[in-house]
Amino acid sequence: MVIRPSVGVAVIVIKDNKVLLGKRKNAHGAGTWAFPGGHLEFNESIEECAKREVFEETGIHIKNIRYGTFTNDIFREDQKHYVTLFVISEYDDGDLELKEPGKCKKWEWFFWNELPEPRFLPLKNLLKQKRACLQIKKSTAGLG
Repeated sequence: MVIRPSVGVAVIVIKDNKVLLGKRKNAHGAGTWAFPGGHLEFNESIEECAKREVFEETGIHIKNIRYGTFTNDIFREDQKHYVTLFVISEYDDGDLELKEPGKCKKWEWFFWNELPEPRFLPLKNLLKQKRACLQIKKSTAGLG
């Protein structure tokens, strides 16, 4: 049997020059900080996935979705392999809620230069990509 990587979508939501992160629980990467997101479903566009996952997890709506970069994430201990597609978006409306308390401990907004530790593997791998991070940093400063 051939096992192939899964496709994840990580959504960088920007509001007031900050990005939204959640503290994961009860899944691989438990205890680490991550962007909202999840699995890309069959026949679903990346934009649809981003909107759906952010709303399902946080209760907020996003706008101005644009493609970022991707990471190749191998979780050796958990025997999982993901290709994570990052999209950059802006907060549109809605009240931030903890809609999946079994999967996430809390949601918080952070300045890009003050991201908390420990970080989920896709976020760690993203931060190794200097060019992609510069694009995101410009977006959080209202320049992108």
